[in-house]
Amino acid sequence: MSRIGKLPVAIPAGVKISLDGNSMTVTGPKGTLTQPLHERMTVAVETDQVKVVSPAENKQDGALHGLTRALINNMVMGVTNGFQKDLEINGVGYRAEISGKVLTLSLGYSHPVIYELPAGISVDIDKQTKLSVKGIDKQLVGSAAAKIRSFRKPEPYKGKGIKYADERILRKAGKAGK
Repeated sequence: MSRIGKLPVAIPAGVKISLDGNSMTVTGPKGTLTQPLHERMTVAVETDQVKVVSPAENKQDGALHGLTRALINNMVMGVTNGFQKDLEINGVGYRAEISGKVLTLSLGYSHPVIYELPAGISVDIDKQTKLSVKGIDKQLVGSAAAKIRSFRKPEPYKGKGIKYADERILRKAGKAGK
């Protein structure tokens, strides 16, 4: 049995959870999220918490037990607090601009990189080199931040590129002189 799956998910004030067959909808102050759940998992919604019950003690059900509980917890946290990933742009002349739902990045290429933000994602820019990707869906925030980072990954010699704010770049020594 999963240790994570055994923990109940607390329902904060202002959050409503509805279960429709294998689909769960969580509504809160920041928005609404819907997630299909695996048919083998049984979810019990009580007044102030949600419990996930696994039908058997095999390895696959233990993994699904923890996954289902984590997905429900992420939905509840997303509609109450939201999620955020911070990115930093390092490099001379590298900058970011946002207009509406279009992010324009100048990353040393011969052309600007234009990225249209997915629905439910917003980006805040501070000083043209610090980006904050925000949203209520944890998976969508992570994938949007990874996509932005993939336009110019940090290189190991000078550290130029887009990196996560908490990421450490392993630097390499350049060519050894004579």
